[in-house]
Amino acid sequence: MENNRFDQLLCARWIITVEQDGVVLENHAVGIKDGRIAAILSPAQIAAADATERVMLDNHVLMPGLVNLHGHSAMTLLRGMADDKALMDWLQNHIWPAEGKHVSEQFVFDGALLAMGEMFRSGTTTINDMYFFHDAMARAGLQAGMRTFVGCSILEFPSAYGQNADDYIAKGLADAANYQGNELITFTLAPHAPYTVSDDTFRKVVALADEHDMLIHCHIHETQDEVNGGVAEHGVRPLARLDKLGMLSPRLIAAHMVHLNDEEIALCAERGVAIAHNPTSNMKLASGIAPVQQLLDAGVTVGIGTDGAASNNKLDMLSETRMGALLAKVGTLNPVAVPAATAIRMATQLGANALHIGDKVGSVTVGKQADLIAVDLAQIETSPSFDPISHIVYAAGREQVSHVWVNGRKVLSERTLTTLDEADLKARADAWRVRILAK
Repeated sequence: MENNRFDQLLCARWIITVEQDGVVLENHAVGIKDGRIAAILSPAQIAAADATERVMLDNHVLMPGLVNLHGHSAMTLLRGMADDKALMDWLQNHIWPAEGKHVSEQFVFDGALLAMGEMFRSGTTTINDMYFFHDAMARAGLQAGMRTFVGCSILEFPSAYGQNADDYIAKGLADAANYQGNELITFTLAPHAPYTVSDDTFRKVVALADEHDMLIHCHIHETQDEVNGGVAEHGVRPLARLDKLGMLSPRLIAAHMVHLNDEEIALCAERGVAIAHNPTSNMKLASGIAPVQQLLDAGVTVGIGTDGAASNNKLDMLSETRMGALLAKVGTLNPVAVPAATAIRMATQLGANALHIGDKVGSVTVGKQADLIAVDLAQIETSPSFDPISHIVYAAGREQVSHVWVNGRKVLSERTLTTLDEADLKARADAWRVRILAK
């Protein structure tokens, strides 16, 4: 039969569909055709199915690709450069000066490719990024085959990329126009933070997002100092200021959102704001513990992000998912906060929903794009396996991610990158290490 013919048939010991919490299909298969999930086959149907390629995943979990909801990919080239610093010290005295000396089109392209190789080997298939030299980021995404959201950073002060807010905006929109309709590349507007962007610029961002149907990506309420500074300068907390400017809407992905009161949580739910939770970065910079369970209970969409490799220092979404579940528990002294199934949903479907692509990716659902990963549980670190959902969150490591598909294209096979050259990535990284050390 025609519907039993597939480009690829992925036969897995377990499938976590994420369509419903806690549901695991055993010994089923996913049929891929033309880059989409064409069928989910029961054990009885697999033998009769015809496929150009069969991939046997006898001891694996097959699940949706992970959605990294907040990152700065090119900052892989600054990994470990300024550790154990407070946020503003880290930014103002170390990161921004280093970026001023080194960030360029080539820096972003090389750093992004390095990041994408790392992310593929950690099970990430979508990155929501925020940085400079947007065309370089988009080209890296196309070369790697990564589903890439290119955040056009906007600041009031000059950098290696732009002179002022209007310059950043103009360059971002010009680059975005070159990728209209590309299946893998989507541009967003990314005003950096309330403490680096003016009211007038935020108003322009809101108007442009409406005009061009773009999402907005912004750091908000990351630290208590940020909140206190906003009150001192504007007389209100940053979120209240942004609400008055029209920023709070379903278009907004707010990164961090650590310091929120009950009224602000309710406001986010009312306005449809999505939040990118970055547990490891928040811990490393001592920013605090975001009220994730309260946000979820209020109906807020909360996904998970790694932040940049300069403040994490890994782009490992499996690790972030584990940290997100554990941090929610210790932060509330509640052992049932953010259970494993919820954590997986945050790292997949909720992240996709935040990016307005939940109808395309984020679950193993017939008709969606085949953004999938396989995690090998036949290791001593994950033996025995009573509950694969629990194992994915609490036991498995990124070294167990064996295969990754984006749009049905295999970008990782048996731990080997297929669209990127690992030796080349290492050589690029080492060349930048030499350059940065020389200055």
